[in-house]
Amino acid sequence: MDRTAASLAPAPVEERWTDTLTRWRYRYWPDHALGEILAKRWMETAIPVIVLVLVAFALSRAIPNFLSPAALADTGRQAGEIGFIVLGMALVMIVGGIDLSVGSMFALTNFCALYLMHVLKWAVAPAVVVTLLCGAALGALNGVLIGYFRLRAFLTTLITLIIYRALYDLLTADYATAIAGGFPESKAWDFIGNGDWLGVPTVVFVYAAVAIFGHIFLTRLRPGWHVTAIGGSRRSAYNTGIAVRRTVALCYVASGVLTALGGVFFASRLATAGGDIGVSLEITVLTAAVLGGISLGGGKGSVMKALVGTLIVLLIINGLTTMSLHGGYNRMVLAGILLLAATIDIRWLKNRHRIVNKVYVSPTYHGMPPLPSTAPDCGTAWALNDRLRPATPIGLGRIEGPEDVILDRYDNLYAGSRHGDIIRFLAPDYERMEVFAHIGGTPLGMAFDRQDNLYVCIGGMGLYRVTPERKVEKATDETNRSYTSINDDSRLRLADDLDITDDGRIFFSEATVRFEMHEWATDGLEARGNGRIICFDTNTGKTHTVIRDLKFPNGVCIASDGISFLFAETWGCSVKRHWFDGPKKGKTEIVLENLPGFPDNINNSSDGNYWMSLVGMRCPALDLAWKMPGFRKRMAKRVARDEWLFPNINTGCVLKFNEKGEVLETMWDLGGQNHPMITSMREHRGYLYLGGIMNNRVGRLKLEGADPDFIQYDRRWGKAA
Repeated sequence: MDRTAASLAPAPVEERWTDTLTRWRYRYWPDHALGEILAKRWMETAIPVIVLVLVAFALSRAIPNFLSPAALADTGRQAGEIGFIVLGMALVMIVGGIDLSVGSMFALTNFCALYLMHVLKWAVAPAVVVTLLCGAALGALNGVLIGYFRLRAFLTTLITLIIYRALYDLLTADYATAIAGGFPESKAWDFIGNGDWLGVPTVVFVYAAVAIFGHIFLTRLRPGWHVTAIGGSRRSAYNTGIAVRRTVALCYVASGVLTALGGVFFASRLATAGGDIGVSLEITVLTAAVLGGISLGGGKGSVMKALVGTLIVLLIINGLTTMSLHGGYNRMVLAGILLLAATIDIRWLKNRHRIVNKVYVSPTYHGMPPLPSTAPDCGTAWALNDRLRPATPIGLGRIEGPEDVILDRYDNLYAGSRHGDIIRFLAPDYERMEVFAHIGGTPLGMAFDRQDNLYVCIGGMGLYRVTPERKVEKATDETNRSYTSINDDSRLRLADDLDITDDGRIFFSEATVRFEMHEWATDGLEARGNGRIICFDTNTGKTHTVIRDLKFPNGVCIASDGISFLFAETWGCSVKRHWFDGPKKGKTEIVLENLPGFPDNINNSSDGNYWMSLVGMRCPALDLAWKMPGFRKRMAKRVARDEWLFPNINTGCVLKFNEKGEVLETMWDLGGQNHPMITSMREHRGYLYLGGIMNNRVGRLKLEGADPDFIQYDRRWGKAA
């Protein structure tokens, strides 16, 4: 072996003052926070809330006592009554429909409640129940026609609007006088419409209870998930086995019941069945839903959005009414707001992902020392060679994306695949292969524990284990959240590589907390410290973050002292050592820096040193671009993603180094003829096995002078070979 130590000390370069200012500006000015905020789902609710606050402030300044307790109580009663209808409309819109008949249904259910109480003199409880059933029947007609007969929701509900309104006009012509002259003697009925508790109207409490249930239904219960799924893609929901027609029909039934509930409170409060009841109410309700953020395209919406939209519309209506404007102006204003909100909704849905992406990607300054030479005659261990050329392929064309490889004590070879499987190649010739376990996601780093459980980092899922009986179990998929993080960094996005201590603690890397598995290259464009090292304790089942703000941390390997571990920072082109126990606990030191390529997995060698792969090589263009965050930001906004300047990962290298930071030897495959890129390597019984996340094979290379009995984890646990 070539024991020539590589000169790793970077050439002394004096940083220019402009570079210093750029580094400080992009390090301390949190412009990336804007993209993270806009990417939050609650931003869709936050914007209507801001509008609500501005509307309330403006009207309170323009109209004296507009927000007085008495005015707020009156607004609360109206908000509750109309809010029920908006909730029903929101449910129908989320499932992908629309209901233009709510105004006429509201009028009919108001009439039903008044007829039962004023004319037939029923008790309150049965009158309310029958009124709700009446609303359910009216909604069911829409539901059957739209859900089961698959008629167009817009046209169907427009027709039922006309039919229901005509029916209401006929009924009021016959019974309006009887209703007006027959007031019931019922304190319970009066309490429903005009009562309060602690100064808060009764309807507000009922609305709060219904809204809380609605929130739980949409966010925590399976039927609510079905509603959202159908609105997102009816065809996909049907293909997954969801009862689409029944669910759509029931949403319209629910809309009818909620509309009837609003009608009950309205009837109790005003006791009128005038000809203008419910006229243009569909415009008010639809405006409230859209203005609150309920998508016209379906699949998106929440109870909070419906509530905020209701309050905005009511404040505007009451403000215009207080200013003594004609009712026609109210409808014109609402129609204009609806048109504007619908336009914004459609354009935002179409362009949201692109807009957020352009703002979200936030490069920072990342200065690198000059590249060390890898010329064949450079006289260092980095000198290019063809030592990987003799590696023989295993499973050529039968496996895709074996990012990491590992062998058990019986010499069987395990590798992940991009299809979410752990593939096992059976010794001794590795010709036979089988699916050892199907996990899902993208299997990355692997390690055996003392009980021969195979722990696997799964990109997009977290840390999992596969027992010797092939049972797949989740170890952890979250860690403690950072109080200063805007992103929810408790979820594991890209668990990468791992190693296990003698006492059962698993240290593993998470490459980035800002991007998903398929967006890993964008993290390289940012070159921001988005990664971390996490510890999962198998004894307690607890997970916590050990180190933050790392530049795409990758390979993790427990050091020889058993109280520290080595880890690679891919975009930092360095290897560091962190002590988790002992007198240096909590301290991190650099072992290797200014590597000519991007380091990946690290594993033990039989001679007490460490193997590491370089997944790709640095290039002057990217090194220069890393010092120009403004250039990279403009590129991310103006250039197609597939033309961005990304780290080069089409050339692989394997190197051996020691804890002193000396590179002892390197192995290259010039031209990438045999192994175009390498993400991992594992020494086992005198051979080096090579993995690559973009390869379609596993490489096997004979090592001269290596220990023929070396099995990494058997030696770690003190087991006999």
